[in-house]
Amino acid sequence: MQRGILDRLMSRKGLYAAFWIIGLAMVTALIVFTARLSKEVPPIPERVVSESGEVLYTHDDVVAGKAIWQEFDLTDYGTLLGMGAYLGPDFSTEFFHRRALALYDAYAREIYGVPADALSDEQRGFVKERVKADFHGVTLTGGTVTYTAASAAAFKANRDWLADFLVKGEPDFGWPGGVIHDDEARTLAAFIDWSQLVASSIRPGTDRTWSNDWPAEPLVDQDVSWTAHYYSLWELLLLWTGTIVVLFLSYEYLVKKDATEEEKLEKPLQITKLFPSQRKLLKYLPIVSLFFLLQVVLGGYIAHLYTDPANNFLISQDILPFNVTRALHVNLAIVWVAIGWLVGGMMIAPLVAGEDLKFPWLVDVLWVALLIVGGGGLVGIYLGATGHLRETWFWLGNEGRELLNLGRVWDIGLVAGLVMWFLMVYSVIRKARSNNILVGTIIWSAFGVATLYMAGMMPVHKIMPNYTVDDYYRWWVVHLWVELTFELFASGVLAYLTVALGLVSRKSAERVMLFELALIVMSGTLGVGHHYWWQGLDEYWIAIGGIFSALEPLPLGVLMISAIREQREIRARGESFPFAVPFLFLAGSAVLNWVGAGFLGMVINTPTIDYYAHGTYLIMPHGHVALLGAFGYISLAFLYVVARSRALADGLEWNDRPSQVGFWLVTVGVLLFAVPTIIIGFHQAEVAQESGYWLTRQRETLDGMRAWMWSRILPDGLMILGAAVIFFDLLKKTFFSRKAA
Repeated sequence: MQRGILDRLMSRKGLYAAFWIIGLAMVTALIVFTARLSKEVPPIPERVVSESGEVLYTHDDVVAGKAIWQEFDLTDYGTLLGMGAYLGPDFSTEFFHRRALALYDAYAREIYGVPADALSDEQRGFVKERVKADFHGVTLTGGTVTYTAASAAAFKANRDWLADFLVKGEPDFGWPGGVIHDDEARTLAAFIDWSQLVASSIRPGTDRTWSNDWPAEPLVDQDVSWTAHYYSLWELLLLWTGTIVVLFLSYEYLVKKDATEEEKLEKPLQITKLFPSQRKLLKYLPIVSLFFLLQVVLGGYIAHLYTDPANNFLISQDILPFNVTRALHVNLAIVWVAIGWLVGGMMIAPLVAGEDLKFPWLVDVLWVALLIVGGGGLVGIYLGATGHLRETWFWLGNEGRELLNLGRVWDIGLVAGLVMWFLMVYSVIRKARSNNILVGTIIWSAFGVATLYMAGMMPVHKIMPNYTVDDYYRWWVVHLWVELTFELFASGVLAYLTVALGLVSRKSAERVMLFELALIVMSGTLGVGHHYWWQGLDEYWIAIGGIFSALEPLPLGVLMISAIREQREIRARGESFPFAVPFLFLAGSAVLNWVGAGFLGMVINTPTIDYYAHGTYLIMPHGHVALLGAFGYISLAFLYVVARSRALADGLEWNDRPSQVGFWLVTVGVLLFAVPTIIIGFHQAEVAQESGYWLTRQRETLDGMRAWMWSRILPDGLMILGAAVIFFDLLKKTFFSRKAA
């Protein structure tokens, strides 16, 4: 029978070709977008002056201010152009709003001789047009930017406000003060005012600002554009259509065919012994799970500060301020997830190859290196942000870029460790007897994991002067490193494990994985665009960024449903399935990946919603559920693969119950966590739409949602309890298990 186009496309050969075609197209697109970068980014002016010729600040002041922003990790306290943490204000919007208020008052007094709050509606309308003309009359260029006398006075007032806020502290906003000096705060004001210019001045040749008209500011009639509505509509239509197509192709050509062709499942993985290098992995298990526990405990601490920032919780904020705690919380997540994945790679490589590492002692060397880098980096994050490393903060302290806080020395050490891990895995896995697509995916995605992190280290020896360029490459790591290379590695490993556990046929797993790889390469590359249109890149990023990442989790979800079905049949037949706990975390990963990256991702990804919700609590559920599901659960699955393999090899007792309890406590907790954060985020977005974005970040808005904020005690408590159960369970199974009777 002659095969149709879809049959040929969805064959192993067709999917392999599609993956390479899409991959090459995406690399080309990324090169083109990067080449256009210098023509799009908002420039840093040589100097900003008043009408009278007074120099307010210079290019060097802006760059120095950016360094101060990073040194004291203000991005883990408040936000800049909506990027960062949500306890403090959005400093760009704060300067924008305060400048507008100052201009209203200045022009009201100049024209009518009264303060702004005494204007009639008719007078206020006339003053508004003067204020808008003032804002839009300023052109952001790389040369000289000239402020009116009123705007120059507004900048000086903003500078004084910032110095008072940062130096003396503001308890209602959870900022204790006492770390940043007055001269540092005043230099920082130049950088923040530049970001305010990005948000308020018109991009030459257009009728929109450099930030594509974000934020919403009624004082100058700035609001969402028709373009955002237009792309939101098309993204919803394409997502609806794409979801149907992906599910149809996944079921009809990747899963259903498996049964009709009567493909045989491979014999389930049997562990009778461990190689020396695999035994050395046992020391990683309690450390990784302890980091997980510490991370969620710190998450509960900062949740309390989010809710009640004016009061200390257990520890004085002078000792453990919010920004430091949040940076530790985020980076602990990166550390334990990444190390767990490294453990998985080193466990699976000998299984695939059938032989051990040539030098097993390298596992010990990597363990020591990771402890030094992880421990040193976390200490540096604390010391840098608290002002103890003013001369060496860039190299040893807190680099102050959200999710990429490690000082440069620790960055270099991490890359060295990742490269060492790749070489260890590659040296073994390349000898695999069956050099199939699963093995190839694991190898080359591991190479990407080891190298793409370097994209966030440019230039190596100093900070990137332009914030927009810096954030462009930061998202390469946050999005491309995580949602591309990590996802590729996850796909290869999940496909391998489902085959090795005797749950899915190799042929079906290979086809599903290739289909998934094509979607990952497309969505992982283009999906990064929804992070770019706030801080100065052009509006076409709105169009390309919103839809793709939501389709990414579907094929593996379908594969996992098939695997779950097979596992249930195994149990129904009364047969043994020794890797039930690792499989539970793998199945949970597939589900939470779809919920977090797919469903909750689309909650915020449509441009219209994202415009108002950018930098609000609505971002939290997506980030937390996606990170835990897509990556955290795979890391925990790897830990349990090692623990279970050791128990099987040594004939040790094993009890699934504590592991299952820990899994369900964490899973229910993270899903319940999404409820109050979604409700709070939607309330903030509503306030932004009705009254302007500035108000969404004020305590008066958040204090109205205190009941929902306090309700996080339940989900946070469940996650902390679940992480504690997992830690003590792995500790016992690693070091205190007895021989099975």
